[in-house]
Amino acid sequence: MSLSIVVILLCSGLLVGFINTLAGGGSAISLTIFMALGLPVQVANGTNRIAILMQNLSSTATFTRKKMLDWRSGVRLGIPAILGTLVGAQVAVTISAEVFQICLALVMVAVLVFTIFGNKILKRGEGEGFKAGWLHYFVFFLIGIYSGYIFVGTGYLILLSTMGLLHLGIVKSNVIKNFIILLSIPFSLVVFVWNGDVSWSYGLIHGAGNMVGAFLASHYAIGWGTKFLRWFVVVVVLFCLADVVGLISIREAVLAMIKQG
Repeated sequence: MSLSIVVILLCSGLLVGFINTLAGGGSAISLTIFMALGLPVQVANGTNRIAILMQNLSSTATFTRKKMLDWRSGVRLGIPAILGTLVGAQVAVTISAEVFQICLALVMVAVLVFTIFGNKILKRGEGEGFKAGWLHYFVFFLIGIYSGYIFVGTGYLILLSTMGLLHLGIVKSNVIKNFIILLSIPFSLVVFVWNGDVSWSYGLIHGAGNMVGAFLASHYAIGWGTKFLRWFVVVVVLFCLADVVGLISIREAVLAMIKQG
């Protein structure tokens, strides 16, 4: 692996870890970079789980040290998410690359819409405690299925559910979001590893960048909420969407950078 590829993976990982810790949608960058570097769609999807695991381990450890994490609530919502993740991951390793690309494009559009228009929905959450019922557990089971399948935007789905349905505040929701993902992502990773759809070298290097980004966000930027990253995420996802639908080629740009390096 060349030094230029290592730099690309580390820098993109740092950016993704920062974005995902504060909001969500950063995995659109990860998948685009992995595919631009030549990984097949399923391998890119599986490899992304390594970085997500490392990122959320870093942020959750920080939130725990700051005594911000409600472990009981996180586990209660995490169990149905884990069950759904196992289902979604199994679908992801058997579906065609063409169908996955179409789904990825649709998800990116949804992330854009939510990023631009979701503030009014998110502002509904104001509380610190909640009472979850069977409807909430079912919602998190569905989120788990989606997370296991494609993952991009899972953070937004969890924020939408915790703030819109459970009426938690933005900080509490962000902490719970990172913990739920930390609980569920290893199960989908196991499915991808079992099917041989993981590049450990790419995933670990990218994940190292993710951990740094998550550390910076959870230490210094958690109070900024989603407003700080709103339009930045829009621009980044627009570039990734343009690449997925063939309007631009991030792969060619990355190859040019590698050649120059």
